[in-house]
Amino acid sequence: MSINLVIAEDQTLVRDALTALIGFESDLNVVASCGDGAKALSFINDSVDMPDLVLTDIEMPNMTGIELAEILQQQQPSIKVVIMTTFAKAGYMRRAIEAGVNGIVLKEAPSDYLIASLRKVIKGERVIDTELAMMALGDKDPLNDKERKALKLGAQGLSTAEIAEKLFIAKGTVRNYLSEAISKMNATNRVDAARIASQKGWL
Repeated sequence: MSINLVIAEDQTLVRDALTALIGFESDLNVVASCGDGAKALSFINDSVDMPDLVLTDIEMPNMTGIELAEILQQQQPSIKVVIMTTFAKAGYMRRAIEAGVNGIVLKEAPSDYLIASLRKVIKGERVIDTELAMMALGDKDPLNDKERKALKLGAQGLSTAEIAEKLFIAKGTVRNYLSEAISKMNATNRVDAARIASQKGWL
């Protein structure tokens, strides 16, 4: 039986290398290779036949691998998700595990390990390196989803009005979200709060 995969990776060289690598396996079939989580989700939503597995980078523009995993967990829970990362941050690991991912693989891992992990996940196993799982026990993310989105947009240089327009909320609500995030990060301003949250893997 052929296993259908979608790859989400923003670096073209890495994406092409993964597609070629997996293409050598007779039981694995890459049905789409996408530059970010949003494109992968769009492909899945438009597909008649759902893929069996999504192999996604953790940090990408437009929609991260974790955000993609969270949406799939709600909308298409039958699709397995394996996240690849070079960023072994406690916040990332905790959020990925809470999003219900089926595997977390370091990009530095041997290709044989990646292929074996994909097959294990399809069989119903969860493949998360012990060291990465232990990291998830680190600091708990204090931000809620709304505060995270507002802070992330603020870190991109958007004004309060622009953030409000993006999130379809009032400017006063944006100010409240940013104020709460700054307070929780014990930061001096939104830029400082975003820097701290990013270092922790919470953005």
